[in-house]
Amino acid sequence: MRIGLIIYGRIETISGGYLYDRKLVAHLRQMGDTVEIVSLPWLGYGRALLHNFSPELRQRLSQARFDLLLQDELNHPSLFWLNRQLKGKVPYPIISVVHHLRCSEMRPAWQNGLYRLVERQYLDSVDGFLFNSETTRAVVEELVGKRPYHIAYPAGDQFQPEMSDSAIRARAYEPGPLRILFVGNVIPRKGLHVLLDALARLPRESWRLDVVGDTAVAPFYTQSIHAQIREENLSPNVTLTGSLPDDELFRWMEQSHLLIVPSSYEGYGIVYLEGMSFGLPAIAGRGGAAHEIITDGVNGFLVDHQQTNQLTSHILNLHQNREKLAEMSLAAHQRYLAHPTWSDSMAGARKFIHRDWRSESED
Repeated sequence: MRIGLIIYGRIETISGGYLYDRKLVAHLRQMGDTVEIVSLPWLGYGRALLHNFSPELRQRLSQARFDLLLQDELNHPSLFWLNRQLKGKVPYPIISVVHHLRCSEMRPAWQNGLYRLVERQYLDSVDGFLFNSETTRAVVEELVGKRPYHIAYPAGDQFQPEMSDSAIRARAYEPGPLRILFVGNVIPRKGLHVLLDALARLPRESWRLDVVGDTAVAPFYTQSIHAQIREENLSPNVTLTGSLPDDELFRWMEQSHLLIVPSSYEGYGIVYLEGMSFGLPAIAGRGGAAHEIITDGVNGFLVDHQQTNQLTSHILNLHQNREKLAEMSLAAHQRYLAHPTWSDSMAGARKFIHRDWRSESED
């Protein structure tokens, strides 16, 4: 099958959404499909709207010999009107790969209202959806109603560590501070400022924090994080490593006690599952789909956005009650083991992609 995939920039970009796209492309190619990446430059939201009026892009997609075109929903500003111009003029169906909607993120209501208008127009222009979570499916269907879809959950077996129950339990009882790991691009949505605020209320000897993630995505936010660390005198306890290759991230995961990424919204939250593969309980924000991974109080905790008292209480409890930490660590590992692998999940996605779209359009 000849498949196109529209993304912004490079598919090697470090984020959960791009990881999902990479896994999908790799599986499709491994199974014999031809996949052509159509890369659009990210120009900022307003300028990306102009892609809809690009003769070159329209011609490229009109003349493409695809059997099916996948579009990462992140590209919706570039495609919301162009898709409608292609309808009836191209022989292939268009399927949107939806990680989460921009209008679901936390920002002023008027701004999300504008994003919602554009996203609704885009979502209504495609033939079907490949979702990463039940939460994302529900949000999209609330906007545009039902149409063919498949939920292919992200997986956590990127690292495949060999973690025994005895090793997980022994790590939980190691003396000293609670070793906390934050993994994610340093952007406001991920909530690093919330985590630092919660940690500043705890005795310094009770914790250490390692932050793994790109600090260049949102420079002004990163500056505010550095200022927060200085003002709260947290420098001796906090390490910002920047982005790391997988082998180094493996070591950070292996030696940590707890993963905390208190995002205001996650379309799924792959990193929580990846942490659970190492037996790390996860603390996440309630916004979005983290609840599909984390059972509150069993393998981690869900906290209300910017409720630092909740976060502080959970961290202190796990530092002081190592038996509870050990129980939650083992439960986190069991949650990972029960989850589908990338191979299983992408096989389901491929089956959906290969369905008979022509007969459905005729119906």
